[in-house]
Amino acid sequence: MADVESSSAVQPPSSTTSGHIIPLLAAAEILNDNNAAQQATASTSNLSQQNSGSNNSSSTTTSMTVTTTPNVDEPPAKKQMLDHPSTSSSLSVPPSAAYEKLESRLGGILCCAVCLDLPKTAMYQCQMGHLMCAACFTHLLADGRLRDQIATCPNCRVEISKSTASRNLAVEKAASELPSECQFCSKEFPYKSLDRHEQHECFERPTNCKYSRIGCQWRGPNHETSEHELNCLHPNKSGYDVMAALEAHDAKIKEEKKMFNTLIDLLSYEKIIFNDLQMKPYRTDEYVHKLFYETARFSAFNHQWVVKARINNSQRDPHQSNERNITYQLILKTKTTTPMSIHFFALKGPFSDMKVGTQICKHDFTEQSTESDYYVLPLPDSNECNRLLSNKGINFRLLMFLLNK
Repeated sequence: MADVESSSAVQPPSSTTSGHIIPLLAAAEILNDNNAAQQATASTSNLSQQNSGSNNSSSTTTSMTVTTTPNVDEPPAKKQMLDHPSTSSSLSVPPSAAYEKLESRLGGILCCAVCLDLPKTAMYQCQMGHLMCAACFTHLLADGRLRDQIATCPNCRVEISKSTASRNLAVEKAASELPSECQFCSKEFPYKSLDRHEQHECFERPTNCKYSRIGCQWRGPNHETSEHELNCLHPNKSGYDVMAALEAHDAKIKEEKKMFNTLIDLLSYEKIIFNDLQMKPYRTDEYVHKLFYETARFSAFNHQWVVKARINNSQRDPHQSNERNITYQLILKTKTTTPMSIHFFALKGPFSDMKVGTQICKHDFTEQSTESDYYVLPLPDSNECNRLLSNKGINFRLLMFLLNK
């Protein structure tokens, strides 16, 4: 009866016999499809009844499997989303990207809030707990000094200074144990031993040829040094070919020897004096305030003197420059009737931790010329300059030598 009803429902009304040919063929195909579907459903239900361990959920799953067969031709990602929508998102993202390593997450937490790098020396924190490495901390204090403003934390804007900020030893110890990647071999080592590895142990660290003193410009991985030196052509070159490199090397040695001999000669002078001084900052009363450092008056060779210093040769906005230097001059404050030929230089004193090289300066002081030229204080880099600017004063020792004419 069901087949008769479905056929009568499909057949359209028509008065001619020829008009029934195509509709009858379509109805026959539909009847065949319905019979096949009913047989598949019946066989599936019989199998589910014979299985004693099956339940209603299994029959539902089977029927769903039969009805979702048209999705076989779908792309794998879309098919997975259709069949398992709850797990498709987790399979589309690799597990390594979804879950970071604990070391990476700790590195992001313990890093400096300014440069986003792990601390190499000390780690400071403001009153709210925001972390700053020693280089960035001194840079912020130096910027505040140059701007004539109070230095503040870049995160919470709370005031920071050497008295309010404190070191976080726990963060320093934790960061020193985190693995860090070598810039040459890409292997991971504890952060505290990374510098030693990169400078002395890494086989990929850049190394110069031992014949660089005679002109070899090769520079390559350390493990290739021996092979290169065996095949290097510079040992077989003539003396004329390597003369240019030897002359440049000799010029450097002569300059160092000249400074050493000058220092020995100065120590043989009759009048030698040194003073442990402290330069303190002050600002001028000009429209654009300029920052200077100056010492208190001190006595040497029966005269009064001061040392004056400036930043970046009195640049208008030195805080906008990352490259910073300090230049200083010696000023005679009392009148003199006889010329004085003074040699002087600054060095680290007993109350200072300043890292400064040796550069001997000379000036002939007369009644008309009471101020020497500005000489660069030979600091190793801008970080050392920032560290000095972050202090309330700059402590150093000044050696002076008077040449009797």
